[in-house]
Amino acid sequence: MLIEAILVAIWAGICSMDDVGPQMLRRPLLTGTVAGIIMGDMVQGLAISATLELMWMGIGNVGAYSAPDIIAGSIIGVALGIASKGGIAAGIALAVPVSILCQQLLIVWRSFASFLNVWAEKSIQSGDYKALVKVHYFSTPLWFLIRAVPCFLAIYFGGDLVSKVLEAIPASILTGMGVASKMIPAIGVCILLLMLLKGRMWFFFLLGFILTTYLKLPIIPITFIALAFAVLYDMAYTNGMNTPAPEKSQATATDTEEEYDL
Repeated sequence: MLIEAILVAIWAGICSMDDVGPQMLRRPLLTGTVAGIIMGDMVQGLAISATLELMWMGIGNVGAYSAPDIIAGSIIGVALGIASKGGIAAGIALAVPVSILCQQLLIVWRSFASFLNVWAEKSIQSGDYKALVKVHYFSTPLWFLIRAVPCFLAIYFGGDLVSKVLEAIPASILTGMGVASKMIPAIGVCILLLMLLKGRMWFFFLLGFILTTYLKLPIIPITFIALAFAVLYDMAYTNGMNTPAPEKSQATATDTEEEYDL
């Protein structure tokens, strides 16, 4: 189990670094499947991760809101679901509390890491770009470990460790964090609405509101409708950018030359 725990931790660290970069590895269907391959049961890993993908399909960070950590939740849920031979039920039962627990861990780390912005800003203002590189050298290992360590401990010590950690946290703290996590999305949505109203994207928001509120469409049809409108908007914008500006007429050019002659 030690080798599997180390490999799973390395995979979790790679996904953690991707989460602050291109975000190509963060979905449960991929992270959980690879965890299943490491644990020696790709079929079971794919089954658990596909279930988690459907359950967490709409989860994402909005504004300042930090969503439940689906990366650590998926990896630990799949790995422990396979190790305990509990299947999909065990994987989901472990993935949900782990994702919420790691969500709080990420909030604490992001609050602490805000000082990196001050460090980077001072380096830029002083022109010390070597110090700016040091900011990345300092933060990158921490981003790797922020998910690698919890995943290693959970896999190596089993699901009992997760249960003990959750039981050790006072209920008042979990309740307070739960209330705060429900308030922060509203702030994030308000910020996004302000950005939409200042630009030209407000009609997309209006379209989505009508589709969900009045037509009661589920998320999948709305996604395809939004994709179609996005493609049409991009085509219209691209054609507008490629259209050459109208040339001045000969009469206008002659009049301008006569004015300069005078």
